[in-house]
Amino acid sequence: MMRRPSRTFAGLTACVMLISGTGCTSDEPDTTLRVLASSELADMRPLLDELRRDTGIAIEFDYRGTVEVSTSLSRGDDDHDLAWLSDDRYLQLKWRAAGGRRPRPLSTEIMTSPVVLGVRPRTAERLRRDAPDPKLSWADIADGAAEGLVRFGMADPRQANSGLAALVGVATAAAGTGSALRPEDVTCDRLRGLFSGQTITAPSSDELIDAFVADQGRADALIGYESTLLSLNASGRLREPLEIIYPEDGIVLSRYPLMLLDPSRRAAYDKVVAWLTRADTQRKIMQRTLRRPLDPSVRRDPRLRTEIGNALYFPDRPEVVDRLLAGYDPKARTPGQVIFVLDYSGSMRGVRIKALRSTFEGLIGGDGSSIGKFVRFYQGEKFILMRFGEKVRAERDVTVAGPHDAGAIRDFLGTEKFEQNTAVWSALDHAYRRAGDLKRAEPGRPVTIVLMTDGLNNTGIELNEFLSRYRALPPQARAVHAYTVRFGEAGPVELDRAAKATGGHMVDANASSLNLAFKQTRGCS
Repeated sequence: MMRRPSRTFAGLTACVMLISGTGCTSDEPDTTLRVLASSELADMRPLLDELRRDTGIAIEFDYRGTVEVSTSLSRGDDDHDLAWLSDDRYLQLKWRAAGGRRPRPLSTEIMTSPVVLGVRPRTAERLRRDAPDPKLSWADIADGAAEGLVRFGMADPRQANSGLAALVGVATAAAGTGSALRPEDVTCDRLRGLFSGQTITAPSSDELIDAFVADQGRADALIGYESTLLSLNASGRLREPLEIIYPEDGIVLSRYPLMLLDPSRRAAYDKVVAWLTRADTQRKIMQRTLRRPLDPSVRRDPRLRTEIGNALYFPDRPEVVDRLLAGYDPKARTPGQVIFVLDYSGSMRGVRIKALRSTFEGLIGGDGSSIGKFVRFYQGEKFILMRFGEKVRAERDVTVAGPHDAGAIRDFLGTEKFEQNTAVWSALDHAYRRAGDLKRAEPGRPVTIVLMTDGLNNTGIELNEFLSRYRALPPQARAVHAYTVRFGEAGPVELDRAAKATGGHMVDANASSLNLAFKQTRGCS
């Protein structure tokens, strides 16, 4: 039997061929590594030809969405040698939640890129007119989206890491705690105004860019990796380059870890890591992909010298991320409808009615605080205002569309007509009848009731009668939650009991302020 020539002999034979000018290289790599990779790493392919030339190691990429890869790896559903993700923090949470049954693989960060915002210059200029600081924040973007000034594109966070990092970033900024998100920080009201401005989504960063370029009148901004947005600006595909904004209230970084899944490939892994992290390769990665080098000796491209500012914490509990993802659905972006049931009995005269009007002035857009910008009324949102004393005396339907709606709200709340008695439970019963009508007309639109009172019920039906009527409502109407706001001398026990019976909760404005109390209930469903 003829034996196959040894690798050394084959190499010598190839070198002999130098005489005929063919070069001393082999078409066959010494080692091939199968790598499960985030889809946006496709731009690294040209560099991998150099890796093979220098090390004899070939890389075969299997591209998938980062979130999908994280879920797959956390279940152990993989037979790859390595994994190369945009970020592995969600994966680490998944592994931790599994009780540490799988040891954490060897991992090396290769490069970094923050998730930022690219905005058309005219839109950025318009946003700065209303912002106290020229360094725009996620709160400013949310404010602009709620007002209809910003339409943006973002990759789907259920599939792409750029979308997940953006979702974590804006939710952390909206919570305003300055620390990693907790489950209680992921509320139903903080992000609706921002996402009312989302007009483009896609499963990956590349597909998002293609959609944005294909219809450049459809959005004013893109949320994505700094590297992706800078590359887009340099591509010549845009009518005008985007201004890159590094939100002042925080940014989530991606660090592109390369992980060893199969310990038997450790020697090859070490060679690949050594090649990727050496200074000349780090420089090439920066030049070709516009990702930031981790090697501090590599002088940055001028476009990468902007300080990213505050790097936000990634959540340290998987249920936080799961809750964020569960609440994200671009196909179910129907604006909610809130019924505000407002006490206009005599005790509300003076300072208390001023506090109520001030609260709504903030919801209209007059609250310049970070949280105020996230929870304000937004374009397309519908709500109903009700004034009650001895019974519900007036109602007004509002659909937010422009400045004239702010004037209508001020007019409705500006009346000085107050009544002696307070029919709290009759007013709430009336609101539920109206909620039932809304749910029959538009079953898919979320409806919420917010009841504010500063006194005790002294006319109309009692609480037990209200609860009896509530339990007799059709299922769609019973699914509407009521949030009660205690102000002044209102009784906390009954307000809490009513709210909990409907699936809502009570907020005590006496313990904080009426303004904060409405922020804690606004828009929830």
